[in-house]
Amino acid sequence: MSDLSPTDTPVLDLLERMTVDSVATSSLDVQSIALVRLAALVASDAPAASYALNLAADAELGLDAEAVRGVLAAIAPIVGTSRVAAATGRIVTAIGVAIEVAMAELDEERGGGT
Repeated sequence: MSDLSPTDTPVLDLLERMTVDSVATSSLDVQSIALVRLAALVASDAPAASYALNLAADAELGLDAEAVRGVLAAIAPIVGTSRVAAATGRIVTAIGVAIEVAMAELDEERGGGT
């Protein structure tokens, strides 16, 4: 995906602009926004791709697995066990895909692998 020009990703570009506007408009600090968004992903039964996009940004903010666990524990009584369990599975999937992509990029940087 790194070879794509901005015009090749109009939906992602729109989502990025919406996110920037949302952060600028919110009275919350960026770490609080990240935690609230994680809770919203769980509540809306979001797919793994949504977690992948958000957790990558969250890691850059310094949020770690402990913060993610804290959010899941805090919202479980509201959204229910099944939503938290489904979200946990999707988070694991998103992390697995991120690791595979990073490994492939590293392999490519080293000269193409096998």
